Amino acid sequence: MIVERKGETYDLAYAKKAMLVVVILPLLVMYTEAMLTPALPTIQKEFAINPNDVSWILTIYLLVGTVSVALFGKLGDMYGKKKMFLVALGFYTLGVILNGFAPSFQWLLFTRAIQGFGMAIFPLAFSLVREEFPPEMVPQVQGMISAMFAVGMVIALPLGAYVTQNWGWRWTYHSAAPFAVLMFILAWKILRESRYVNPGKIDWPGVIFLVWAVVPALVAVTRAPTVGWKAEETLVLFAVSLVGAFLLLLWERRADNPLIPLDIISSRNPAIVNLGIMFAAFGISMMSQANTYIFQMKPPYGFGKTILQSGLLMTPMAGVMLIIAPLAGRIMPKVGAKPLAITGALIASSGLGILAKYAPNLPPNHLWAFVGLITYVGAGITLMNISLINVLVFSVPPRVMGIATGANSLFRNFGSTWGPAIAGTIMSTYYILFHPPGAPSWVQIKVPTTKAYEVLFGTSAGIYLFLALLSLAIVEVMKGGKIHEVENEGEMEIRVG
Repeated sequence: MIVERKGETYDLAYAKKAMLVVVILPLLVMYTEAMLTPALPTIQKEFAINPNDVSWILTIYLLVGTVSVALFGKLGDMYGKKKMFLVALGFYTLGVILNGFAPSFQWLLFTRAIQGFGMAIFPLAFSLVREEFPPEMVPQVQGMISAMFAVGMVIALPLGAYVTQNWGWRWTYHSAAPFAVLMFILAWKILRESRYVNPGKIDWPGVIFLVWAVVPALVAVTRAPTVGWKAEETLVLFAVSLVGAFLLLLWERRADNPLIPLDIISSRNPAIVNLGIMFAAFGISMMSQANTYIFQMKPPYGFGKTILQSGLLMTPMAGVMLIIAPLAGRIMPKVGAKPLAITGALIASSGLGILAKYAPNLPPNHLWAFVGLITYVGAGITLMNISLINVLVFSVPPRVMGIATGANSLFRNFGSTWGPAIAGTIMSTYYILFHPPGAPSWVQIKVPTTKAYEVLFGTSAGIYLFLALLSLAIVEVMKGGKIHEVENEGEMEIRVG
């Protein structure tokens, strides 16, 4: 069935097949990445490396991925988003296959870097959804994509622990590799090339300045909890990053075909969404760090659950997200993205505020109260995230959708990096020493105190309250059954239903 919207034709049969690819994609990636977390101690033992070294398995993927999302987003606008999507997915698939056969730690870092180039699949997928799906379908598809992130995480954490325990960490990748290959074949066969292309030259100075600005900052944030926030290494890295950011800003203002068009990402709605996504990712990361400790620390400091049990206890939150995400996408054109973003942020803030006050006193006797609270918070976060991504994709011209979504992913990665670093610092500041029963007398471990959880949850609550206020400044892109799309020279209006 072919439908027409303001001179553009959309093939509904194709859209439904393409939706299968873009919706399953986050399930694969979250499955692959989350399965790695329980395997890190085993990898550390096999390669005889220290905890600081093993953290680079996560860091190298993030470093390469943060640069690649912006670069591939721009290349997608220039040469076609399907082409660049397949290139990025090819890197990701190759990395997943090679990771399981790494003969040394250095080779594992190299193959993880290859995999990091594949992080660009998400902004490119969001761009393809915006271009090739009828506008009224876009919020629903974005909602389903967001829901699959949560489902993938919940499936992967317990499954990763089980696979690592029974077959070894390499099988976390061996088991994912066939699905990655299958996704590549499906994407190649089903997806069509994007209809908007902006030919031009690659802004190589912009790429260099972006690497200069991003990499030292991310390394500094990752290393700071270990070496100290005031350490010379940390301060030098931040200083180098600031110089790179300043040069990037100067260059992109004058470049003929900039890597990151400043007029696009600094306009009102994109700027609000980028800032909002960055702070939201920061808050989610801090909350997740606290949840992990509360679930797994022994009573009376936590619920004393295994990784497998912790993953299963997060199933209600994933289930609620799976229901709310597509439902929010369906009602969004009627009620507006802005009200849903504000509502979601307020729900998350109120739930986190309750956790800040009561969570330290919940273990070990009020497990289901804690599960209920994090599920409530997850529902709010889902509402807000879906609203923000839809505000972004309907606020920029389709011809620059790749770089707009790529820049958004860059901001998200910054927030996701800062969250665990700040959370680790807070838990290292407020702790008590605990002697595990049966362990040698000299063995003591640091256990976060109730104050640490109060600070973590309280800070996250404040962040989401700020996001609710920030969302008030959004220029509405849909309401009353109408979607207002930005075109090359202004705005067009589409009635849904």
